[in-house]
Amino acid sequence: MSTVDVAIVAYRGWELTQSCLEHMRRQTIAHRVVVCDNGCDQGTARRLADAYPEVTVVRLERNMPYPVACNAAVAAGRAELVVMMNNDVDARPDFLERLLAPFAARPRLGSVAPLLLRPGELEIDSVGLLADRTLAAFPRFQGRPPAEAVGDGPVLAGPAGAAAAFRRAAWEDVGGLDESILAYMEDFDLALRLRVAGWEAAVALDAVAVHRGSATFGHRSAEQRRKAGYARAYLLRRYGVLRSRDAPRAMLTEAFVVMGDLAISRDTAALAGRLAGWRSAAGRPRLARPPAEAIDEQIGLLDSMRLRRAAYRRPRARPA
Repeated sequence: MSTVDVAIVAYRGWELTQSCLEHMRRQTIAHRVVVCDNGCDQGTARRLADAYPEVTVVRLERNMPYPVACNAAVAAGRAELVVMMNNDVDARPDFLERLLAPFAARPRLGSVAPLLLRPGELEIDSVGLLADRTLAAFPRFQGRPPAEAVGDGPVLAGPAGAAAAFRRAAWEDVGGLDESILAYMEDFDLALRLRVAGWEAAVALDAVAVHRGSATFGHRSAEQRRKAGYARAYLLRRYGVLRSRDAPRAMLTEAFVVMGDLAISRDTAALAGRLAGWRSAAGRPRLARPPAEAIDEQIGLLDSMRLRRAAYRRPRARPA
């Protein structure tokens, strides 16, 4: 059986990290957990040493962007397979076993997406990511009942970063997460680069975990919207979307999002983030457009708008 590293980034929220690690302790296959204490001021490294001595701890002296912390956690391991996981994810006991099973029979399989549910387990959080022609990313099946997750659903671009499995050779082939992205869409960018490099992506619907979501920055906080806008504009420029035939659609969609955000939140966080992300990408080499099998051409402009509106909606409270 292949060796497995589970890379988790922790920044505050000790109760989330504790719950995540308790679920990791119940897994049905052997694995090694590496936690990156991302400049946390809550004594996370000490707490981990006391309560979870089996966990390898990587400590950053100050809080860094998520891709930096995650790359550090992955680099601390050497296993053939890597599971990237947020600390606000609680996995079923057979999660790792089922998530990693597809790698055995497919040597060019670079990544696997699990079935992530919202708290209460009545709605899907994501089954990987899908992309429209403008390289806007959306969670597959989000908000739908778990029974509606099927193998022949929307085109899979790659896994969502809340919980995702990778072949280490694939991860290292493309250089891991882009450390210029502050937060959000770093998982999508990694998925696209893996597909460009010829690595395949798959789904393991029987690998199930609960993702609480927005536990670090808060649902639709100014910080969340600013960082998300930064990532969107950064990738638009890196992939040359505004120099492609899809530029008019991309510009219309971004204008819609920024104006809608201004009307709803009454601030310019989404616009400010996009301007900063666009400037950050200046002078960086253009990235190749991903292959057709990673893009869902069935997502029209109105579909894209609908999916974006759904992302703005706070998930309904559900009984535990």
